[in-house]
Amino acid sequence: MPRTRSAYPPEFRRQMVELVRAGRGPDELAKEFEPSGHSIREWVRRADQGDGVREDGLSNGEREELRRLRREVRQLRQEREILAKAAAWFARETGSIPSGSSSS
Repeated sequence: MPRTRSAYPPEFRRQMVELVRAGRGPDELAKEFEPSGHSIREWVRRADQGDGVREDGLSNGEREELRRLRREVRQLRQEREILAKAAAWFARETGSIPSGSSSS
């Protein structure tokens, strides 16, 4: 199902989270503003996780580290694939296939 509206700006989300933390209910805010109560509750949950209030998810730092590590793994896999193809090419060009172990 395609999104009919662009994502809410981070500042707007922060304001909604602060209003909930100040005592307003997500459903009450949903009637006054456009996002659903479910969306507002999700923003509060993620903000609590990011701020270390909740322990049932990743903090912002952990989430950023996970993104960084996934990028690094993807890059290393690409490099390994390139090296494997280059080694196969060189083996074909020289007419020799290198042994799996060295006997030095």
